[in-house]
Order: sequence, then C-alpha cells, then structure tokens
Amino acid sequence: MWEPDGAEGHVGKVGVLLEDGTVPGPVYIDLGSSGHVPSFTDWWFYNGEGHAPLAERMRAVCACGWYGERAYPIDWTRVPHREPHLYDTSGPEKDWENHTRQVNARTVPLPEDIARLLSQLRERLDEIEDDDPLTALRIIGELDSIVDINSSYLARLATRKHTDEEIAAALGSTEKATTARLRRYDNRRRY
Repeated sequence: MWEPDGAEGHVGKVGVLLEDGTVPGPVYIDLGSSGHVPSFTDWWFYNGEGHAPLAERMRAVCACGWYGERAYPIDWTRVPHREPHLYDTSGPEKDWENHTRQVNARTVPLPEDIARLLSQLRERLDEIEDDDPLTALRIIGELDSIVDINSSYLARLATRKHTDEEIAAALGSTEKATTARLRRYDNRRRY
C-alpha cells in the first residue's frame, strides 16, 4: 500500500489483470480448521498456484476507484517466492504518484504566507521532536486548540455552501475521507 502525501484517502497499491484483461476477485485461502476462510488481494497472490488465478499484468489502483491506464507485465520467474515485495513495482507506483499529484493540483491553494508558515512549523517540529518532545507536544496542543475552536463552524459552513464532491476535491481527499474528517470536526465541538 502506498500512502499519499496530502491526498487523504487516496491510498494506492498494485492491482492485477488476467490474460483476458479482467480484474480478478479476491483469492481465498483455507488456512486450516477454522470456519473463516480469509481473502487476499495483494498482487502476489495471483500467481496461478492452488486455486488462484494467474495475473499477467499489474497496474496502479487507488482507493478512490481510479486505476492506471498503463499495465506492466509480470515475470513470475523473477518474483522472489518468499519475498514478492522485492519485485519491481515502480511503474505502477509512479503512475499512482502521478494520480495523487493531479489530485493535489486540483485542491484549493493555500495562501502563500500560510503555506510558508506551515512549512516552517513542520521543519521546526522535525528539529525539536527528538530532543524536546514536551515542547513539540505543547506546539501540537496549540494547533489542536485552533482546530477545536474553528473546525466545527467551518465544516458546517462548507457543507451549506458546497457539495460533498466539491469539498473533497478542494481538500484533495476522497468523499469517504472527507465525510469522516467533517464528522470528526463536528464532534470536536460537542465535548
């Protein structure tokens, strides 16, 4: 799984395609005497062994429903059997990174002075967090109080003026992640 920087909810991973171009369902593996049979969707489970289908190609997929147009062949003879994560999946990952860059490009831009302050704050926190975690925690507490005071009102105001889709696009987020964030903001004022 690839975690985005700034594109909340846009978690990416390697997806697979079968020889006919279809996307296979999960692979179920019976691990023993339990009544529960777990399913897996990691790309390396589609290796044709047991009852698993054989994936011919890989591509990037995102939790938002996006998928990469470009597919990359899988050479199963080069996939390390016990360490499939060592196989080169950089092509799909670069496609997904491009997708998240496009998502971030459509967000509402931060005012330059605020972007600069946030960048300085991140840098400063990185500098002091190991040597002075109490000061770093105090800084986070101050930021948290700003969120407590402003988030509920701004969340309600945004939802009155914009659709969920518009808010998600403005924040560079998926609708699901945005809904969870707005719910979290609304709940902060209730305590």
